[in-house]
Amino acid sequence: MVKEVLFFNEMAYSAYSQEFAAQLGYTSLMLPNEQFDAATASRLYGMYLDEFQYASEEGFDGVVINEHHNNPLNMMPGINLIGAILARNTKKGRIVLLGNILPIHENPLRVAEEVAMMDTISGGRVVCGFVRGVGTESVAVNINPTHNRERYYEAHDLIVKAWTTPGPFRWEGKHFQYRVVNPWVLPIQKPHPPIWVPGITSPETIIWAAQHGYPYIAQNTSMEVTPDIWALYQKTAVESGYKATKDNFGYLQRICVADSDERAYEEGRNFYWQLGRTFGRAPREWTSPPGYASQAAAISPAGATEARLASISYEEAEAMDQIITGSPETVIRKLKKVVDVADPAELILWAREGPMSREAGMRSIELLAKEVIPAIKEYVPQMNC
Repeated sequence: MVKEVLFFNEMAYSAYSQEFAAQLGYTSLMLPNEQFDAATASRLYGMYLDEFQYASEEGFDGVVINEHHNNPLNMMPGINLIGAILARNTKKGRIVLLGNILPIHENPLRVAEEVAMMDTISGGRVVCGFVRGVGTESVAVNINPTHNRERYYEAHDLIVKAWTTPGPFRWEGKHFQYRVVNPWVLPIQKPHPPIWVPGITSPETIIWAAQHGYPYIAQNTSMEVTPDIWALYQKTAVESGYKATKDNFGYLQRICVADSDERAYEEGRNFYWQLGRTFGRAPREWTSPPGYASQAAAISPAGATEARLASISYEEAEAMDQIITGSPETVIRKLKKVVDVADPAELILWAREGPMSREAGMRSIELLAKEVIPAIKEYVPQMNC
């Protein structure tokens, strides 16, 4: 059964010109920032932060935030800044960071310090996710994409040691060197805040998460591929000396609820606002520059399936439950099918996006909290993967 249901929002800047982006043919990295208007962004930040707080108060078990750069899809280039606001403004529920993009940081100790501050301010409610980021982010900060994964691993090891090993100590790694590691602020949660690892189908990331016993959060992966992800994780867990349980698995689902199926279906189109795609458009050499993805990930059948899903239309995505829309009754029925396959302990609902109005966003949160979440938490899956 689902243990926790969490609210997620990308905090998009949806006010740029779609016509201008269409002429360029892309929506990230090189989209000129003259399309950004600070007054509009200020209003959007206020709306999104209100929604996060409302979700935490009305029935969600916490909120989920993430980080992207050079992309109007996401106005959180500093995930820890938003997390700190939520740590102070919310009074209950998890604050899940999915997550800090470790490979692009030149100072991972700053990440360790900021997350520790956040955990302390929140009273120990932070979940710390670590991600590799997309290829465009390595390009933007001039980090060699072939070093992405090894920087990720080393930064993780350094942060965890900074949280758990009394300082001062010295660190001499391949990518990071510190004469003194001795952060003054340490997390409330011991030995450190929970660490979750989100991903799609990269086998290396799944294996690495399993080797460390970190919950793996499948990000809207297809029902065809998700059982294979769990199987690889379970196999690796056994090889690492433990048995994985459902607590090791989480699932993120795009969803939109309204008072009628028809209204929800129309609101759901807002997930496909960036030139008709959820994550927008960009040349492949930007999103996956040479060396960023391993050969195993590039040629895996799961990777091919998810790559195909990235370019399908809204209508196709809704028909395949890649996005779930409807009245509470309809959404409960559809969501149960997802739970039957994924059976996650942590269910993350990406429940608003793009140019959706404040009223529609709040109503979706309200209906999810009052009607959908209680039904899903009571539901016993009919078929486990």
